[in-house]
Amino acid sequence: MISPFLKNVLSPTTNCIHRWRCSFIVKSALGLTDVTELLRMMNKTCATKHKQAQEEERGHWGSKVEFLLAVAGNVVGLGNVWRFPYLCYKNGGGAFLVPYLVFVVTCGVPLFLLETTVGQFTQEGSITCWRKLCPLAEGVGYGGQLILLYSCMTYIIILSWALLYLVFSFSPQLPWATCNNYWNTDDCLDFSTINTTAQLTNQTLTTSAATEFWERRVLAISGGIEEIGSIRWEILLCVIVMWITCYFCIWKGVKSTGKVVYFTATFPYVMLLILLIRGLSLPGALQGVVFYLLPEPSRLLDTQVWMEAGAQIFFSYSVGVGSLMVLGSYNPYNNNCYKDCLWLCLLNSGTSVVAGFAVFSVLGFMSHEQGIPITEVAESGPGLAFIAYPQAVAMMPLPQLWSICFFVMLILLGLDTQFVAMEVVMTTIIDMFPTTMRRAGRRERLLLVFCLVCFFSQLVMLTEGGMYTFQLFDYYACNGACILFMCVFETLALAWLFGAERLHGIIKDMTGVRVNLFFKICWLYLTPLVSLTTFICSLVWYQPLTFNRWYVYPAWAYVLGWVLAVSSILLVPGLALYKVATGTGNLSQRLHHLCQPDPSCTLPQKGETELQHIIGEDQQQQLAVS
Repeated sequence: MISPFLKNVLSPTTNCIHRWRCSFIVKSALGLTDVTELLRMMNKTCATKHKQAQEEERGHWGSKVEFLLAVAGNVVGLGNVWRFPYLCYKNGGGAFLVPYLVFVVTCGVPLFLLETTVGQFTQEGSITCWRKLCPLAEGVGYGGQLILLYSCMTYIIILSWALLYLVFSFSPQLPWATCNNYWNTDDCLDFSTINTTAQLTNQTLTTSAATEFWERRVLAISGGIEEIGSIRWEILLCVIVMWITCYFCIWKGVKSTGKVVYFTATFPYVMLLILLIRGLSLPGALQGVVFYLLPEPSRLLDTQVWMEAGAQIFFSYSVGVGSLMVLGSYNPYNNNCYKDCLWLCLLNSGTSVVAGFAVFSVLGFMSHEQGIPITEVAESGPGLAFIAYPQAVAMMPLPQLWSICFFVMLILLGLDTQFVAMEVVMTTIIDMFPTTMRRAGRRERLLLVFCLVCFFSQLVMLTEGGMYTFQLFDYYACNGACILFMCVFETLALAWLFGAERLHGIIKDMTGVRVNLFFKICWLYLTPLVSLTTFICSLVWYQPLTFNRWYVYPAWAYVLGWVLAVSSILLVPGLALYKVATGTGNLSQRLHHLCQPDPSCTLPQKGETELQHIIGEDQQQQLAVS
């Protein structure tokens, strides 16, 4: 039984320094002979007090499951369904998994663990955490938030398209299944009403019913980015619905987000499983699966294959933009983030592979029904989601049912990615101005302002020429080169300036688990080197954006695209130079100060040193008395 004195010493409300000075008495009273174990207990008690005080102010996840579902919902998104399967078949099938796994091991998992650890340790947003760890690299946080801002503006438009398709899916006959609609042209090809021979002849001058529905009915696409045209009111209404949905998903912070993800992060897997079973039962499914995974080892010598594998990892794992830092910051200090990260990375990549079976089994069916090579029906991105897959669904029995399942899955996959990105931006801003923004009602108003700013900024993308602007933002503002640049400086700052050894110690202190030495090697050498090489290659082999493989943007549009791209990149060196220029002391002193972490970030190490010193003094005093 512990005495009232000892309860007071070990109480979370007791001052940490006071407990350290009582350490020798505590050690004697508890009969502890292992001083190291005592130090660990004291350090964790002090750290827990510090973290709990912050959690009461910021909020925290209601349970570990909420954190896991939120991260899973964030990293498992539309790219797992419409990008990875296409890249896999395009770049050598099963052989593509070799560069993919190389990037997973050297960049994906190490960065995932690094960012989650930083967030959990600092309990701060993706900008204020840099002020604590390495102020010189604070621009990485700002750059990541700007990329997320661009992503919020574009990603929700995809959700609005999916919502519009979902509404049309309740029609007695799917509108993209036939050519007898007012928007169809004489060149429209209805695959359900013609024979196989006709399918194989003179298709170069025709377009499918699904393509005409997408381009002429949904987008009413104009002739170029210069022809803005009018606003597509149906899409506008869908965008408003999606913004309102996202607002109420996160308006109360992690308290509401943590509850919403129980549905939005799990139900897409139910839909994916249903579509997978249905797809594999269709005629021609095996042909599609074989085409998806059939290895072409010769493609491993193609540099483009490796670049696309790297870009997919950085996109899919949501690294470089601060999302994982913010999500990790709502964890309790002693959460085992090491184990969580490994399982979440496995879930992310596993979902991509399984989604490939669901997609290509259906594309194989479509190829079989139309009697054309699967290369002519395989698409990526919006082409897969809004043309190829809907066209395949229209050929199935009960097409409305499978269309509803598919677009519900798309909406939920994208919805939690969207509102988690919004939550990351909100948390980051609030953590920058805690005394102002953590008052009652301030968060809700800030979130409303953020939604309105994004909404009015994206109106040009909702016009008849909006698709061209959307592609410009997606290709330049949210591209892989920007994220790669952030990851290079993130790893350099944390591994070399803050210290990879210190990161190892932090993970050990938080989880009680010693991290594999391989992660330290990755943080110091492999991850920054691979990221930098991929970034340079992406610039060397840069291809200007085209739309539908034929439309070439005007020169001013390419200039605008590069301005969007460098807007986030320049924040990193720009803010570093500003901090150096406005600091005090000579240049060496300024750099030394900007590369040093906040003293609170070395609290466990400081406490251990002081406690060892105190115990040593007490033991010397006892020896002197005796």
